Amino acid sequence: MCRIERWSTRVLQDRIQSMLYERTAISKKSEKVIAKELQGLREADALTPDLVFRDPYILDFLGLRDTYSEKDLEAAILREIESFLLEMGSGFAFIERQKRITLDGDDYYLDLLFYHRKLRRLVGVELKIGDFRPADAGQVELYLRWLDRHERHPGEDRPVALILCAGAKKEMVEYLDLGEKGIHVAEYLTVLPKKEILQRKLHAAVIRARNRLAAESPKKRDARPSKTRLLK
Repeated sequence: MCRIERWSTRVLQDRIQSMLYERTAISKKSEKVIAKELQGLREADALTPDLVFRDPYILDFLGLRDTYSEKDLEAAILREIESFLLEMGSGFAFIERQKRITLDGDDYYLDLLFYHRKLRRLVGVELKIGDFRPADAGQVELYLRWLDRHERHPGEDRPVALILCAGAKKEMVEYLDLGEKGIHVAEYLTVLPKKEILQRKLHAAVIRARNRLAAESPKKRDARPSKTRLLK
């Protein structure tokens, strides 16, 4: 990542202090998947969305306190767009706010639209001030299909999306298998928590991923023909 994003020593130290690796989506996956993703990065500079997205995003620079609306959140991000892009990571270019999507004469609006140079694809960001709901994924999937048909240029990969929400139940997100649809879900924090709290939260996510991998392993072993069956 240092080589791809051309970080200086100071930037690298800042990324370590902010627990960047722990906050990337890839850190929530199994060790086998992580190894595969990093191998592709080393050998062919193959940057994937899982290496780009984080969870959670720290948006304490927005100055939001107490009660605020999605409109307030969007306005604060645009006001602090430089800081927001730094938190998102290098390679992002801001394209448009409230991207209009017209279907059957009805207008829908995607909150924020970006382009990522290394991924060579559009990145839609949908903001939610409440907890993530399955209906949010259906809405964003529709937006991605429209972007893929009407906004994707030759040579670009399929658009992906990030749903930024105040909270997300991890088990629900895992069951929806949104990664296959190009949708990523992440929480945002408008107030920087104590480092110990953030560490516990992130480590808990890693433990869940490892437990899921351990639960899948016996199924794979059972699927293999045993020596006794082979002898018969």
